[in-house]
Amino acid sequence: MNDIGAAFASAFWMIVVADPTFLEIVGLSLRVTLSAVAIAALIGLPLGAALAMARFPGRGALVVLVNALMGLPPVVAGLALFLVLSRSGPLGGLGWLYTPRAMIAAQAVLVLPIVVALTRQTVEDLWAEYREHLASLGQTGFSAIPTLLWDARFSLATALLAGFGRASAEVGAVLIVGGNIAGFTRTMTTAITLETSKGDLPLALGLGIVLLAVTLAINAAAFAASRIGLARAGGA
Repeated sequence: MNDIGAAFASAFWMIVVADPTFLEIVGLSLRVTLSAVAIAALIGLPLGAALAMARFPGRGALVVLVNALMGLPPVVAGLALFLVLSRSGPLGGLGWLYTPRAMIAAQAVLVLPIVVALTRQTVEDLWAEYREHLASLGQTGFSAIPTLLWDARFSLATALLAGFGRASAEVGAVLIVGGNIAGFTRTMTTAITLETSKGDLPLALGLGIVLLAVTLAINAAAFAASRIGLARAGGA
């Protein structure tokens, strides 16, 4: 019990004094995750909106596939990306394997289906509600997408925060393509896994505390965004 108490004390002290190694790991984790979410948003928001508005043979099957990919096992995504980025893979010439770029790509692959699926559902619901009104303004089909995305911005912010939450807690995929290299590709989740196995509890606990704080902040932001959205919808 004394050892655990000492480990917690050391972990808090590491946070207070802003240990350089500790900050380096936290900083890399946030950069990788924020970059992945930004990429997923740039691709997923218009793609999800287009899927909501489009009607074509096989659309139902595509929607089911996108929804299923929301639960894509991270290690499977990591393995697939490893094969693509390896020297014998189609993108091996990029030299991304075991770099932060590969980790960003892995997290973006995991977040993208979440953004696409939630955007598709949100935009489809709004289109069903405001279709006649938008049509009277001359906005039909794909031309209505910018308006619908803007109107759904608070709900979509919640979707992006959900994607951020999944990416920030990811271990398997980033470990496969990043390699957990000290000072280069070591993130909070991979460092916690490694340091716990080594018995270095202070660093693992310190990173765990920060990761928990980030998770709580994400959920608080998602809750606030949903409340703002509901308030605006009620006042409309």
